[in-house]
This record gives sequence, C-alpha cells and structure tokens, in this order.
Amino acid sequence: MSENRNDTPELELGELLQIRRDKLARLREAGKDPFEITSCPRDAFAEEIRENFDENTERHVCIAGRVMSRRDMGKASFLDVHDKTGRMQVYVKIDEVGEESYREMKECWDVGDIISVEGFVFRTRRGEISVHAQKLTLLSKSLLPLPEKFHGLKDTELRYRQRYVDLIMNPEVKRNFVLRSQFIKHVRDFLDARGYMEVETPVLNTISGGATARPFITHHNTLDIDMYMRIATELPLKRLIVGGLDRVYELGRIFRNEGMDPKHNPEFTTVELYEAYADFNDMMDLFEELLSSAAQKLLGTYRVEWQGEQIDLTPGWPRLPMHEAVKQYTGLDFMAITSDEEAVAAAKSIGVELPETADKTWGNALYEVFDQKVEEKLIQPTFITMHPVDVSPLAKRYAKDPRLTERFELFICHSEMGNAFSELNDPIDQRARFQKQVELRDKGDDEAGMMDEDFLTALEYGMPPTGGLGIGIDRCVMLLTNSDSIREVILFPTMKPLDRKPEAPKAGAAAAQAAPAQAAAPLDAPQEAIDFSKVEIEPLFQDFVDFETFAKSDFRAVKVKECTAVPKSKKLLKFVLDDGTGTDRVILSGIHDTYEPEELVGKTLIAITNLPPRKMMGIDSCGMIISAVHHEEGVEKLHCLMVDPHIPAGAKLY
Repeated sequence: MSENRNDTPELELGELLQIRRDKLARLREAGKDPFEITSCPRDAFAEEIRENFDENTERHVCIAGRVMSRRDMGKASFLDVHDKTGRMQVYVKIDEVGEESYREMKECWDVGDIISVEGFVFRTRRGEISVHAQKLTLLSKSLLPLPEKFHGLKDTELRYRQRYVDLIMNPEVKRNFVLRSQFIKHVRDFLDARGYMEVETPVLNTISGGATARPFITHHNTLDIDMYMRIATELPLKRLIVGGLDRVYELGRIFRNEGMDPKHNPEFTTVELYEAYADFNDMMDLFEELLSSAAQKLLGTYRVEWQGEQIDLTPGWPRLPMHEAVKQYTGLDFMAITSDEEAVAAAKSIGVELPETADKTWGNALYEVFDQKVEEKLIQPTFITMHPVDVSPLAKRYAKDPRLTERFELFICHSEMGNAFSELNDPIDQRARFQKQVELRDKGDDEAGMMDEDFLTALEYGMPPTGGLGIGIDRCVMLLTNSDSIREVILFPTMKPLDRKPEAPKAGAAAAQAAPAQAAAPLDAPQEAIDFSKVEIEPLFQDFVDFETFAKSDFRAVKVKECTAVPKSKKLLKFVLDDGTGTDRVILSGIHDTYEPEELVGKTLIAITNLPPRKMMGIDSCGMIISAVHHEEGVEKLHCLMVDPHIPAGAKLY
C-alpha cells in the first residue's frame, strides 16, 4: 500500500510545482482540462450522509470536495474527500470506475485537487461509512502543494496572510467563522424580535465623530474634499431617533487608524443600537440578555473558557460604579476628593500619570486610575458605570453628581466588550462638550472629536430620552470561541505587505513564476538603493569615557515575544522580551510613530538591561531598547536596531 500525503521532502518546491503543471498539461492534451468544467450536480454532503446512514444504505449520491489524502492498494484506492461539512472516505476500485479513469487518478491527480464522486453509500469491513465510487471527475487542479497533511498550517502570520490555506488545513478555524456567522444572526434575530429596525448609515463622512479615535482620511475627487471613514455609527443613528425611528440598529464595519494588537484591528465590526424612551439601565439589561442567550443558544452553556479563565455568563452580572471599583481595588476614595489637584496627586501616589494631552482634572484622574490599575483585575462579567463627564462627551450627566455620566462599559477578562449611555440630548450641553473636544484636538490630540453642527441642529429639534449601546462583535466572538487574538476571528485581518522582490525565473521551471507567498527572497537579491545625501547626524561626543564606566552598561540581545500599543499613549509600545534568563522582561519604548507592533514581533533587538525600572503609564519599564536616530531636513528618523536572528537571547555585547 502506498500513500500520497505530500510527504516528499526530498523534492525541491520548484520541482513539485513543475510536476503538477506537467500533469495539468497531460490532461489538457488528452482533452480533459478540469478548468473547462462549469458546474457539478452534487446532491449530498459528508455530514448528512453520516447522520442519515440507516436510510442512506446503498443510496446513490454525488459528492464533491477537496482530496486531502490518498491511499493506493494496487487495483483499489481510498480517498479522503473534504467538503464544507467534513470528511468522507471514498473507495475507488478499478473494476467500477474503469481502467482509464483509475490510471488518470493515480497518474495525474494530487492531494489538494477538487473532485466529484458519483456512487453509492456503504460501510466498509472496518465499519467506516464511505462512498463506493462509480464515476470520478476532476473539477479543479491544485497547482500548489498543501502543507504537510497531519501538521497543518501552523505559522501564525502565514495563516492570517493565506486564510484560504488555513481554512483548508485547520478545521477548528472554520468552526470559529461558522460560530461568528451564527452569533451575528443571533444578534439580528434578537433585536428584530424586540422591534428594532436595521438601517444603514454612511461609511464616508465629512467629519469624524461618535467616538474618541483617529480616523482614516481619504479624498473625494469630484467634490475635492477630504472625507473620513467612520469611526462609529453613533451620530447618524441618533439623528434617526430625532426623526421618529424609535428603535434602530446598524451592524457594520468601523475603521480606526490606530495600532494593532491582540484586541485591535484597524477595521472591525460593531452593532450599535438606540432606543427612544430608554436609559443606560435598559441597555444593561438588553446587553446581558443578548450575550448570555447567545452562549446558551450557540454553545449550550453559560460557562465558557477565555484567556485561561473560566467565565460564567449566567445572568445577574454585577453593576459597579467606577469610583467604587477604584476604591475596592486601590483604596483611593475619589468621592472624598474635592479638587482637581488633590485627585491628580492621589493618582500619582499610586504610580498613575495622566496623558500629556489630558486636562489635569478630577474626572481624568479617576478614569486613568481605573484604566491603569483596575481594568486588568476584572475577570467575570462586570458592568462599570458612572464614567466621568471628561471622558464621556456624548453621555447624559448623572443628576445627583454632574461630574459623572449615565454610562457603562462591560468588562470580561479585562477586555471591554461594549459601551453604552443614557444619551445626551441637551443641545447646549452637547455644544459645550464638542467645544472641549475641539480644544483637545487643537492641543494635538488627534483622537479627539470634531464639532458636528448638523448633529447639534438635529438635537435642537428635540431628541427624546434615549438609551444607546455599542457592542464589539469581534470581541464577543473571541469570547465564544476562546480565541486569544482578534485576528483569529477576522477572516482577513490587516497585515503589513511583504517587502520582497519576486524570485527571478529559473531556466526550464515555469513554476517559479507562481511561487507561493511564503517563499523567501534570494539572499543575493539586489539591495534597495538608499539616499544618505540629506542625512544629518548628531556630533560625536568630545569627552572620553573610561572602559570601566562603559562596561557597567549591560547590552543584551533580546527576542520580541509580544509587542502591543500602550493604551492612551500615542508613542509607547510595550515589549515582552526573552532576555535569556527564563523570565520575561517588559520594556516600554516611544517608537510607535515609526513602527506598528506586529512589525517587531519575532525580531532580535538590543537592549540595556541594567537600568533601574522606570514607571511609564503605570507600567514598569525594565531597560531600554536601542535605536539609531538621525535627522533629514529637520525631521527625526528612527530605526530600531535589529540584529541577526541567529544570535541567541541573552547574548552579551562587548
């Protein structure tokens, strides 16, 4: 018995590609070009055949799918054919399909080819439900070999870049996206049943609004104006509430020009909903019921595992005001603090610094303490309520304390799952808060909102008391699928393009022209021309340093295990590093203007490891990443020092 599973490491990739193209050429010469076939009359799927076998015995079927393995035994073969529902074994006997068809299968077909099989259902002597083939048809030729059959596609970055291969080789990945589709359907069904109307609002807008975020900017040629891709659907939806559509929702893509990490992708999916004559308490009830019912319906349980934690989604989630959460976890009682100065000092006393662009106010201090010291401790579903007005420009003030708003965020496993308000419907107050956002924007905060005169006009016509809720679809799916990265639940996550020149064609190997994306560029590829004519460097130091002083600085090679953007910081990246000691080292570096986090994961860098810890944004930074800095025409240019990956973590520089 022989097996065909792409287990031919002795063959170079170029040879394998050429062999497959030669097989296709032979088929075409014989008038059997598979790419000329336009349809297939399949009438059965693997799962349905297995589930209904008792009624299907000897039933004639036509199945279609991809060949994932082949086992040849002289005049008979077994094929594993996968369709969208799973695997089906196919028994092929030369006497049944004919000598010519059998020879074509053995000589010209490969693992990865897409075929149709007509035959009858039966059970083998080993008891496996199978299809006994009577007719075979090659529908599409796979010209690239699949990854090794039993190890799948494991390289994480390659899985995201080639999701099509990921879906073929890793069945659990397909399950994630099936569940994502089911969750979105559940959201729609849930809201439709409660009288909400699904609507669509513009993706392109003349101003960005509805959230605190940096927008993507594009240009409309006909109107000759810059436009912004939406960062939220909030403001258009509230205009519809003004217009008398009392319950509306929109499920769609949002775009934010920000960093990427395991919880953030530049484009993502939300559902935003608004209900007239409701408040944030009603939104809490609705969110709790929606998410808990999704777990029960889709998974059959309220208990799920996520990020190594056992999460209980049984309804009855705690509702905790932000100031009480801060008091519980830090001991600081902000309700006993009356001045901005005292609040900022209290925050600083536990290592919390406010962002440079933030006003030094009681509300901002409270929020930053929560953000830096409390959020990470929230594991089980918890509604955090009563956010400061300073960070809630679209929420209604709390009548008993105008420093606070009727707003909540839901946290599960220290991740924000959704955000909701009793919506601000006072146009005078709303104008003042918009103006505050404009002032922050003028100070350099490009995430701050803009003045929206049309929305203010809408409010002046009168908006009823309204509750609004925004839910992150991707994070909910991460929870339900136990995924540790948002990229595991987005079919095509944003990736940095591969900067490599295509490999030059080799003589006699047309396959090289279709080399797969994972192939490395040749080592002798021509180097990019670099213009150093405008470079300005700092003058060299005039003072000498003795060897003993220099030797006190411990320079080490470090491997980047994780790299994420630091929340609320425009420049800082947080590195989790392997320094060779066996204990992860955390270093913060202000290089986000130059690099996105994903670019640096897996790189080998140089760090000074014996600097004293320095607290930055509430995080201890234990060392310094070394970068090369110069200027070009007055603009600072920075390059992180990356070295040969063969250098082991912890190697000391002398």
